[in-house]
Amino acid sequence: MTVSAIDKIVGSSDQAVRLKKLIELVGPSDGSVLIQGPTGSGKELVAEAVHEISERPGEFVAINCAAIPKDLLESELFGYEKGAFTGADRKREGRFEQASNGTLFLDEIGDMSPDLQSKLLRVIETQRVQRIGGRENIEINVRIISASHKDLEEMTNKGSFRADLMYRLNVFPIIVPSLKQRTDDLPELIDALLKKTFSKKQQKDLPRFSKDGIRALSNYSWPGNIRELKNIILRASVLFPNINISGEHVTQNLLRMQAPEHTFFDDENTETWDELSELETIAELDLAQEKSPPSAEDFRVWFEHYPETNVRRLLSEIEVVLIEAALTDQQGHVANAAEKLMLRRTTLIEKMKKYGINQN
Repeated sequence: MTVSAIDKIVGSSDQAVRLKKLIELVGPSDGSVLIQGPTGSGKELVAEAVHEISERPGEFVAINCAAIPKDLLESELFGYEKGAFTGADRKREGRFEQASNGTLFLDEIGDMSPDLQSKLLRVIETQRVQRIGGRENIEINVRIISASHKDLEEMTNKGSFRADLMYRLNVFPIIVPSLKQRTDDLPELIDALLKKTFSKKQQKDLPRFSKDGIRALSNYSWPGNIRELKNIILRASVLFPNINISGEHVTQNLLRMQAPEHTFFDDENTETWDELSELETIAELDLAQEKSPPSAEDFRVWFEHYPETNVRRLLSEIEVVLIEAALTDQQGHVANAAEKLMLRRTTLIEKMKKYGINQN
């Protein structure tokens, strides 16, 4: 059974209900939509829901303006003809053509360069696009939904974002609330994320959050929003399988990234966690000082207790957490996150596609 995008917006708080009603109101129109909200709050999901309700027959096509260099972004948006530049060995449709009769979602539009903003404005006004290296004006019928975590109104006042483009994009404004503004939705969000992340077979060993645990989560500031909550859920599933998570578990172990004193080990194995905590300290020191990682001997205790550790899965889960944390720290800017992780930008984009990680 396929779940609609609007049904994926989980929650029954006043903020969540208002957001869904606004989507249902705006969806049937062909007017441009500007979605604003903090990084990790789910802006692309809102855009998908607007498109679904619009019943436009074309595709929903998304592109992140912050993830692609300026020169490449222009060719991605408008396409190019064969021979337009070195390496253009065949013609290619741009995102505008791909989204014709559908919706083009321009994520992080606040990162678009001024000269590209003017070209975008012309396409929106004429509903015609000209490929790079071409002369033909190709007619399109595209609804524009854009999003940014930046304050575009302030950028417009400062002159870093075109005012006339802002007027074209901001026909229907939608503000996505932060997770801190809708903490009443935490129980529903946690339940939905657990079901989405883990198979039915895995769900029998998943942790449960007590009322005290939910209260501790509600008191947290949630700078990373829904993306950060996903990380907390994953962390809880590893540290506290089949455990009723308390407020202390949340504040001491899940939010502060400290190994718990007791989890699925019995009381006879408390020394194990002491040794693992020492390994955690070694790893943190090595990362901070850019030294070599812990040796095989350092991990001897771990393998004694987990002889069948699925290394690939564990490393993948760690990689997902690191990538999402870097994106949150850099406010969704892929190039900066790649630099923080010491990866090439293209490598990070490939990994994000592999794991289904979005910037917002």
